[in-house]
Amino acid sequence: MAQMIVKVREGQLEGCLSADQKSVIFKGVPYAEPPVGALRWKRPQPKTPWEGVRPAKEFSAKAPQADLTREGFYAKEFYTDETIERNEDCLYLNIWKPAEEPAEKLPVFFWIHGGAFLHGCGAEKEFDGEQFVKNGVIFVSINYRVGALGFMVHPDLAAENPEGLTGNYGIFDQIAALEWVYENIAAFGGDPENITVAGQSAGCMSVQVLISSPLTKGKIRRAILQSGGGLNGLTRGNTSVESRYEMTDLFMEALGAKSIEEMRAVPADKIAEVQYTINTGAGLGWVPVTDGYLLPASTDEQALAGEIHDIDYMIGSTGDDIGSDARMLEKSAVHWAKNQEKLGRKPAYIYFFNRKLPGDDAGAFHSAELWYEFHTLNRAWRPWEECDWTLEAAVSGYWANFAKNGDPNGEGLPVWHPYTEETPVQMLLAETIGEEKAIEV
Repeated sequence: MAQMIVKVREGQLEGCLSADQKSVIFKGVPYAEPPVGALRWKRPQPKTPWEGVRPAKEFSAKAPQADLTREGFYAKEFYTDETIERNEDCLYLNIWKPAEEPAEKLPVFFWIHGGAFLHGCGAEKEFDGEQFVKNGVIFVSINYRVGALGFMVHPDLAAENPEGLTGNYGIFDQIAALEWVYENIAAFGGDPENITVAGQSAGCMSVQVLISSPLTKGKIRRAILQSGGGLNGLTRGNTSVESRYEMTDLFMEALGAKSIEEMRAVPADKIAEVQYTINTGAGLGWVPVTDGYLLPASTDEQALAGEIHDIDYMIGSTGDDIGSDARMLEKSAVHWAKNQEKLGRKPAYIYFFNRKLPGDDAGAFHSAELWYEFHTLNRAWRPWEECDWTLEAAVSGYWANFAKNGDPNGEGLPVWHPYTEETPVQMLLAETIGEEKAIEV
């Protein structure tokens, strides 16, 4: 009998069965108080307990952001049937668990969505936890504050807390969600001591911040960095708080606000609209900052100094990925693996996703692996070929195996060795699947 009601620290939740009735899904689970009114630009606060049984059968609103159905290539790829509302009350997560109670606690896959720190949510159509559950893994996806609501900095905001911090609200949301999962996932059949944190693009950059932060020590067992992490990659140098004050000044001027009090009175949809118009030419506008507390130094500095978590790592990119050159992220993964070996830690597994997706000439574009990872090819418009179904089974299998054991290998899958100086290999995920020599750096 499927367990539809689960008790967590704030009260009881009632989930719903998946279409195949093999999973119970808990949608729109609150992990913090709504960050509205006086809580805008504050760290997430614990959710107030509720009476009775709270329904968890509908996905929550996502953070205020652009209408993604108008976003060109990615609109056609992922957002053609976008129905999720946008609201500042967005701090929720979703959990997929087996309908039948497992004999032992299962590993947990904690997913952080991408979107340039400007948009996205944990319930996009390419994401799904059903295959993870079939592969013996509890799946969690989360929402967090994006854009200016998640990453604006201002001296007056720093004065509001004892540590003198400003910015990184979206990352504090991710940490609050991780802590909620750590405390409550056992009630869903999950093992809190075996949580894999994974993300792609801005989600990957988020993961790299989390595994570089002292605030998450002991809560992350493994990490998967997809198209955004590594050394000498998208996060190199990171960003100081002070360097972002100009962005805030321009932003407040555009909104006609002269104080934080006035900024907290601006409607969230107005903030979301105007945030896209502010650019100081410093790359992504609303991003995590090196604040000396959540992130003591840049992620590259943390990695080189051995201050990152000593855990299992998988890292990789796609053949037509983003970056200052076409192979930047491929190189940054190798730099990361070399650093792991230099630190005397477990070697990292590197993948290179290079399937040129059928249907157009976009190739192995940034985000292309998501359909395969989440076993959701059947939700895409593309004219899939036989090799795609084989690749889908392999990618979803490798990711689940890594979450279980820190090793992607498993029955029926081509053997994948971690990267070392003696075996400098990566797993090629393409029309054919197999190891190849990694790029030299």
